Amino acid sequence: MNVTEIFGCNVFNDEVMKNTLPKEVYKSLRKTIDEGEPFDSSIAACVANAMKDWAVGKGATHYTHWFQPLTNLTAEKHDSFIEPSGDRVIMQLTGKSLIVGEPDASSFPSGGTRETSAARGYTAWDPTSPAFVKEGTLYIPTVFVSYTGETLDKKAPLLKSMTALDTQAKRLLKLFGIHCRKVSTTVGPEQEYFLIDEQVYLKRKDLVLTGRTLFGAPPARGQELEDHYFGSLKTRVSAYMRDLDETLWSYGIFAKTKHNEVAPAQHELAPVFTTTNVAVDDNQLTMELMKKVAKKHGLVCLLHEKPFEGVNGSGKHNNWSLSTDTGLNLLNPGDTPEDNNLFLLVLACVVSAVDKYQGILRACVASAGNDHRLGADEAPPAIISVYLGDQLGAIVDSLVLGKAYVPKKAIPGSIGVPESPIFPIDTTDRNRTSPFAFTGNKFEFRMLGSQASVADPNIVLNTIAAQVFAEAVEALSDAKDFEKAVRDYSVKLLKEHYRIIFNYNGYGPDWEPEAEKRGLLNNKTTADAVLEFFKQESIDVFVKQGVFTEKEVVARADIMLENYVKTINVEALTTAEMARQEIYPAVNRYIAEIATALQAKRAVGEKAVCKCDVELVERLSAMNDAMMEGVKKLENDLKEMPAGGKAASRQMAHTIVPDMEEVRRLADGMEKLCAREAWPFPSYTDLLYSVK
Repeated sequence: MNVTEIFGCNVFNDEVMKNTLPKEVYKSLRKTIDEGEPFDSSIAACVANAMKDWAVGKGATHYTHWFQPLTNLTAEKHDSFIEPSGDRVIMQLTGKSLIVGEPDASSFPSGGTRETSAARGYTAWDPTSPAFVKEGTLYIPTVFVSYTGETLDKKAPLLKSMTALDTQAKRLLKLFGIHCRKVSTTVGPEQEYFLIDEQVYLKRKDLVLTGRTLFGAPPARGQELEDHYFGSLKTRVSAYMRDLDETLWSYGIFAKTKHNEVAPAQHELAPVFTTTNVAVDDNQLTMELMKKVAKKHGLVCLLHEKPFEGVNGSGKHNNWSLSTDTGLNLLNPGDTPEDNNLFLLVLACVVSAVDKYQGILRACVASAGNDHRLGADEAPPAIISVYLGDQLGAIVDSLVLGKAYVPKKAIPGSIGVPESPIFPIDTTDRNRTSPFAFTGNKFEFRMLGSQASVADPNIVLNTIAAQVFAEAVEALSDAKDFEKAVRDYSVKLLKEHYRIIFNYNGYGPDWEPEAEKRGLLNNKTTADAVLEFFKQESIDVFVKQGVFTEKEVVARADIMLENYVKTINVEALTTAEMARQEIYPAVNRYIAEIATALQAKRAVGEKAVCKCDVELVERLSAMNDAMMEGVKKLENDLKEMPAGGKAASRQMAHTIVPDMEEVRRLADGMEKLCAREAWPFPSYTDLLYSVK
């Protein structure tokens, strides 16, 4: 297998375009992709025909406008290339069919912006993200909008946010005498996941219906030995990862790193950085392919944020950076960051954006699954803060607090033996407990859940950065002494937003009360976090930057709450069903077995009936009855659900979830008391250790 030959073989990439398009058509399309020039519709027919011929040559018979509705998944409607020609057919893709499609818009989440009777919606080609062939179909990346113009997807606002950031960043750079055609955000989303045996998975109703285990006593061995992290790959896992790499490479996805993660059966895949909208498309395709490739190996890929209680959950780290088309990284500190006014201004702007808009930054990663993970030992707390590290932290302290700054230079490191090579030690450490950490020349936003769309946090990051850049331009445009004004403005921002900077252990017990003193938000549930989107200052930033209308912001917030309510409702119903139909009768059967054995012993005149058997029967009986009382309470509370997304989500978060946890507590306690063969479904040991 030659990686360089298979890489991108299923993608209508630059090399294919150069070889199949007329020179002038190719140049025009590249201007749209590279410089954001409006697409010249006169070349659409030529591009469509070349794309069709290439796809047919790879076995494609259909095409689809591939889009990202507000479901965190992708959607597709397949149309064949065939067109009638007398008694025969021809294969055709017109320019119009390439540029626009018309899927039904009524049945996708819209937050009330569309009535069921108002069905017309449009998909429009995104030429900046490459088309590809998969399973006999040409996939054309698109945006999705309604007949009345509202965006109904995640791609359109993402592109708008990228345009907003490009516009405002270029205005800022112009003040420094720096000119460029484009400022782009780049993203490299790391992806964590679990692999379990498919046959074991199918025996767990909770995993099949909800993606996570609603019951499960902790195994005798979890992750406490710390031996799985970066450990040797198991044979089936290694074969899966190799197959996945080759599959991803064929679609031009830069799968770079793979390894075991902390929890048993947990792993990670990390790609190389690429332009944000392409990275979003790549990640959506990656998640789909991870699941499909797993089935080929008799495995199931779990992308839920917390499929197993008591071990690490799965996140997705969003590495975010800003670069010009000339190669200037705006987040590169350089050798002397203390003297780099442009970098310090960009840094101060980002810090201020994170502080001012911490509410929506937390809200954009909120979900029922992520609520289980945030604040646990493997994930950042639900409190937004910024980690700058030793070097930048010292610089900021000198500017804000007037402390003396002592430059820290990278030094060579060694283990102290002559055979060891000398290696460079960076000027700052990394902080895995920070939600928003500076990591050399980028920021790592670590709060994303593993099954989340990467679009959401990047829409917010791009938008809030664009807003603070615009404010900086307004403040500095008429400065007489520009360098002094830049320095003063940077210091002003850092002083005003110094509270958001925290360079210590975010898992420590002192951080939560300290954050409260600083006035930082701590929205632990989706029901609480999403409310930030309804605030006028949150709505205004999207409207000012042309990313969302007010109606679209509210609609998306309503959809998030609706999805949260529906997700918890499914989990609650599944909890009640498993407890009532599987656990309760199984425990009763086990109790009956023990009771029968006791009677048999007494019948033959055994004097010393084991007291522990009697106590076990009494204990299991009491716990089983208590569990069913908990189920009744859960079911009654579900019947009393208030109307409206805000009230219903609060009921779910603060009543239904605790009800489910109580049912689980009793069930998990009984699992530990019952014989293994008596329990009605596979245990955590079966789930986490069945793949060899």
